[in-house]
Amino acid sequence: MTARSRRVPVNVPPDGGSDYDVIIGSGLLAEAAERLPPFIGKGPVFIVSDATVHALYGETVTAALGEAGCECVSLVMEAGEGSKRRAVVADMQDMAIAAGANRDSRVLALGGGVPGDLAGYLAATLLRGIPWLQVPTSLLAMVDSSVGGKTGVDTAAGKNLVGAFWHPQVVLADVATLGTLPDAELAAGLAEVIKYGATLEEQLFTDLEDGLLESCLARVPEALAVVVQRCVSLKAAVVAEDAREANRRQVLNFGHTAAHGIEVATDYTLRHGEAVAIGMVAEARLSEQRLGGVADLAERIASLCTRAGLPVALPDGIGADAVVAGARHDKKTRAGQLRCVMVQELGCVARHEGNWSHPVTVKELLHALA
Repeated sequence: MTARSRRVPVNVPPDGGSDYDVIIGSGLLAEAAERLPPFIGKGPVFIVSDATVHALYGETVTAALGEAGCECVSLVMEAGEGSKRRAVVADMQDMAIAAGANRDSRVLALGGGVPGDLAGYLAATLLRGIPWLQVPTSLLAMVDSSVGGKTGVDTAAGKNLVGAFWHPQVVLADVATLGTLPDAELAAGLAEVIKYGATLEEQLFTDLEDGLLESCLARVPEALAVVVQRCVSLKAAVVAEDAREANRRQVLNFGHTAAHGIEVATDYTLRHGEAVAIGMVAEARLSEQRLGGVADLAERIASLCTRAGLPVALPDGIGADAVVAGARHDKKTRAGQLRCVMVQELGCVARHEGNWSHPVTVKELLHALA
């Protein structure tokens, strides 16, 4: 029986890459033998995953592609943000070349945001670029990082400072895989869902407030599929307008200037979504102070994050000054000036001199974080 699925097209501007579909449903991985081969070439398929996800789903994907006559090579890393390093990609490049990588090869990302970012960067750099596929298994990857073509690794100076824009051929999002996702990882994904509601769709935000959040926490398949579809549709519309984050796509960075500083300051011991939750509350405070918009914006975001089990304040022992120091190296900094996305009202981001992010002072960010 074919699983019911939703299909969201991602239309990429001509100078950004090729169009592709995000296929969303429950039970799609069980149909991998039918769903994936149309996107596979005649060369080896390099399946990039972490040890946890590989143990759960690696054999399923390998067997499915094997049925189609594909040669699969597993490239497995340790789970966690600590693997998102240039040295790990270099090892994978060497292994792929030794295994006979050619222009008919494909890279397949199987897992959450870290395997996805690494797999994409591997595909973008191997033989100067080969096609790749995304099979996300975390909510954060399904709603955010698997769509839009951002790939890359972290450095000692900051997050995602080395990478490339390289869009996949297809994204296969099976919400059934979220059944094995730890509660904390599911909550981390909900931080990005809350972000979409705050910046792009007020109705999504109020639906979360009215119980959709708890349905997702309860892992109701239909609720998860609907949330993934709505978030992907919102992101696809932004990417279609701005594939390389030249301007409009900056709206997706709400909470992320502070979040990336938090991740650096905590040495990546917080999950990305946890850092984003804290960052959104801080940047919502900035929005209230600077724009005088929604008076209870920060409070409502904090309430949703708390209901999801996410932190809303800096961890003990981490000072706002350390966060700001980390944020200074973020990609969004321009001419030494920190920049943050500001929400004018729910579902609507404010512009500043034609730009979708606003310059902020160190003092302002310190105050918002404190």
